[in-house]
Amino acid sequence: MSTDAALRLATEADLPTVAEVYLAARAVAAMPPGIHPPDDVRSWVRTWDLTEREVWVAEHGGAVVGFANLTPTWLDGLYVDPGAQRGGIGSTLVELAKSVRPDGFGLWVFEVNEPARAFYRRHGFVELERTDGSANEEHAPDLKLVWPGADPLAHYRSLIDDVDLVLGDVLARRAALTRVVRDHKRTVSSVEDPARDAERELEIVDRVAAIVPELGPERVARIMHAIISESLDASR
Repeated sequence: MSTDAALRLATEADLPTVAEVYLAARAVAAMPPGIHPPDDVRSWVRTWDLTEREVWVAEHGGAVVGFANLTPTWLDGLYVDPGAQRGGIGSTLVELAKSVRPDGFGLWVFEVNEPARAFYRRHGFVELERTDGSANEEHAPDLKLVWPGADPLAHYRSLIDDVDLVLGDVLARRAALTRVVRDHKRTVSSVEDPARDAERELEIVDRVAAIVPELGPERVARIMHAIISESLDASR
């Protein structure tokens, strides 16, 4: 099939067809099996609120053969009917998404879905995060990808700002817990400045290093030493 497809915003009347495209495309994709029965998926798609998301459909020969599901900051799904794949419709939908989200957006893809990962890499997406899949329904490892938009540096910095807010909250909680533990040790031991637990700190380093293998144990050890030391200092 050629890329000669018409693009338009979906209406509620399109949602049943969108559900069928989703089911057909997912059935042949390099993805973990869906965990919901087809009829549940159909019911779910029919509940999509088109005032809160943009669902763009690609039509060919009067039939909907693909769609892109966009929120303000995410591409929540892009699927093309198997009979219409490898004809450029997916690329057309991605380029449309870029045009309506010029500041950038993110998406999630399963780690095993190498065809999709390669597709998005060709379109300028960058793999940012990798998870063990514990947060998705399939419990399958996945990756967060972003297209950084017309100003990549600004987009990346906005993502860093979001992470730093989370980091600040985590540091505040860590400092509060360190203070409570130190006060407890002082109470039960009658020692003004209790010794640090070196064995436990090594266990902490091992756990954190397993989460961020890119940093390696030595860097994680230095980071955790600084966090614990500064938290203890703040509690004095």
